[in-house]
Amino acid sequence: MIYTYLNPRVALMGAGCVKRIGKQAKELGGTKALIVSGKSKHGEKLAEDIRKIIENSGFKAAIFAGAEPNPTDNSIMEGAKVYKKENCDMIVAVGGGSPMDCAKAVGIVVKNGGKINDYEGVGKVTKGIPPLITVNTTAGTASEMTRVAIITDTKRHIKMAIVDSHITPDVAVNDPELMVSMPPELTAATGMDALTHAVEAYVSTMATPTTDAAAIKAIELISKYLRKAVANGEDVRTRDMMAHAEYLAGIAFNNASLGYVHSMAHQLGGFYNLPHGVCNAILLPYVEMYNKQVCLERFSDIAKSMGENIDGLSSEEAADKAIGAIKKLASDIGIPSGLKKLGAREEDFELLAENAMKDHCRLTNPRCFSKEDIIDIYRKAM
Repeated sequence: MIYTYLNPRVALMGAGCVKRIGKQAKELGGTKALIVSGKSKHGEKLAEDIRKIIENSGFKAAIFAGAEPNPTDNSIMEGAKVYKKENCDMIVAVGGGSPMDCAKAVGIVVKNGGKINDYEGVGKVTKGIPPLITVNTTAGTASEMTRVAIITDTKRHIKMAIVDSHITPDVAVNDPELMVSMPPELTAATGMDALTHAVEAYVSTMATPTTDAAAIKAIELISKYLRKAVANGEDVRTRDMMAHAEYLAGIAFNNASLGYVHSMAHQLGGFYNLPHGVCNAILLPYVEMYNKQVCLERFSDIAKSMGENIDGLSSEEAADKAIGAIKKLASDIGIPSGLKKLGAREEDFELLAENAMKDHCRLTNPRCFSKEDIIDIYRKAM
């Protein structure tokens, strides 16, 4: 089998690296950047900080602070209008996964035309996107380096997955100094999102030795540093280690894809407008209880990477240790114990399950699920 590994052309890592984005912008050949940020005071401040860095490097910049926590098709079209009005020729995203996905989607529309809904699915972006620099301020989504954008369709109330190599960012920036202000709840949610990426990539049907190495190291680092990051967000070294962890998890799933945790979480997020990382965190152990029977040895590896002693245990016992470790980590950092606390309703499960079975991420899950399986998992996760 032939494999293609997709990653950004340049990745900047380490404290203070955000100051180098001006040099990277020059190499990309842009003259005016649209800065895409979150729809909040914090997002606007981040955008202004990035504007100063860019303008000090001799570039012009406009700001679109319109990315909601779950960016919608409507906000994408608004961002595209600003890009065209301001005569921009490159994009810089700053924030977490939502501004990153919003920026990719804006890039798709301004370069390819139409509506963002036209590009749902795999490989539908034919003309690429403008040069894109992503400045990440969370340690979870890895959207700063992936070929994926998740956008909410406001009419269907679902999250659309847009997967295309053409939308891989040119430059990904992970500066831990930008992450120290992240509150504990967001640190926990994004950290569990990264863990979900690593676990799902490791048990994916498209896993390779390269993605395995990235996934296992990510699991190890998250298990070691996520609790510390939640407890003391101002520790720059801990933030740096979590930035490396989420980037490694991104390498893994950007190339091995994901599974039913994400397929099911996308439906919860789109239907109820819930935080993606929290949905993943709650679903992860329940989905993997279903998956473990077809890849017990893989879960034994996960248990070992999470610091569990599996000496003398059977493969199934070791796999159960992994799932128990995932549950304990989520509990230790304050993740809600079930979907009921997020407002999920059992009467919606049939529709959510039907939509999950259409989600692209399901294709590489190690085990085929029926609609009844998915409904059962939602119920168990309540």
